[in-house]
Amino acid sequence: MTSLGDEAVVIQPISAEAFAGLDAVFFAGEASTVMQYWKAAYLAGAAVVDLTGALEGQPHVLVRSPLVELSTASHAEPSAAGSKPDGMTLAEISAHPVSVLLALVEARLGHFGLSRMVATVLQPASEMGNEGVDEMHQQTVSLLSFKPLQREVYDAQVAFNLVASLGEGARMDLARTTEKVQRHIGLLAGRHIGLLAGEEAVRSTRLQMLQAPVFHGYTASVWVEMSQRLSAETIRGALVKDGQMVEEDSAGNQMAVGRGEVLFRLGSEQASETDSFWLWIAADNLRLAARNAVACALELIEQKPLRGLR
Repeated sequence: MTSLGDEAVVIQPISAEAFAGLDAVFFAGEASTVMQYWKAAYLAGAAVVDLTGALEGQPHVLVRSPLVELSTASHAEPSAAGSKPDGMTLAEISAHPVSVLLALVEARLGHFGLSRMVATVLQPASEMGNEGVDEMHQQTVSLLSFKPLQREVYDAQVAFNLVASLGEGARMDLARTTEKVQRHIGLLAGRHIGLLAGEEAVRSTRLQMLQAPVFHGYTASVWVEMSQRLSAETIRGALVKDGQMVEEDSAGNQMAVGRGEVLFRLGSEQASETDSFWLWIAADNLRLAARNAVACALELIEQKPLRGLR
C-alpha cells in the first residue's frame, strides 16, 4: 500500500497472469524485471514498451522515437534497430530522452545541410528517480548544517556541485549513459545505413553529459554547424514547424516542468545569416520520456489492434 498524491494505491506483485487483458505494458523499473516478464506480456497480447533499455539487442525489438519521426521526412532506408516497424516486432524500446531531444533538432535541421552538433547536456536528479532526488535534497540539507553527506545513490557530492563523473559505487555511469544516448541518436537517424550505402557526409552529434545540481528538467547547450548559411528566421521556422519545439527567451529547466514541448532559445549574437550557431534547449525529462513511450505503445497497437483499443 502506498499513495499517489492524495489517493491510496495498492501495488501488486508481478506474475505472468497479471498481463491478461492488458493492451499496453510499460516496463520502467529494474532491468531484471523486464527480462523476466516481457515475453509473458507479449504473449498475453499486450504492446510491450521498455523504458529501461534492457531489451536492446534482442531480436525483433526496436529502439524507437515516433516523436522524432513525426517531424521528419523520409531519409535513408530504415535501420535494423531503429526503423519504423514493418515486420514482426515483439517490443519497442523507448529511446533515451536525451537522444529524443537531440534527434528532434537533427530531424529539423537535417534538410538544410546539418554538418555537426556538439552538445553539453545537464542531467537532473530526477533521472535517478525518487531516490536520486531525495539524496540530492539530503546532501543540500547536510551541507547547510555541516553534517556528513549521504552518498548511496551518487557516491559523490552532487548538491551545489557540477560533475562530469560520479563515484565508482554510483547507480549510474555517466560515460555509459553518454554512449547509450549517442547510439540511440544514430539508430533514430538510420546513420549506419547511410554509411553502408556509401553516403559521403554523415551527420554526427558529439555529446558530453554532466550531473547538474538541479532536481528536475534537462538543459543542453548545443553548437550547430551547417553546410550552408541560414537566416535566423529560417532556423526558427525549421525548429518550430510542428509544435514539438517552442521558442522561449527564458527557456530553462523550471519553465519546462510539466510541459510536453521542448523549449529552445537561439543565440542572440547570431548574424542575419550564419552557418553556425548556439542553441539553448530545455525539456521536462520525465514528461518527454513518458510522451515517447506512449507514442511507442500507440504505434504497436496500430500495427496489431488489441481488443478494440484505439
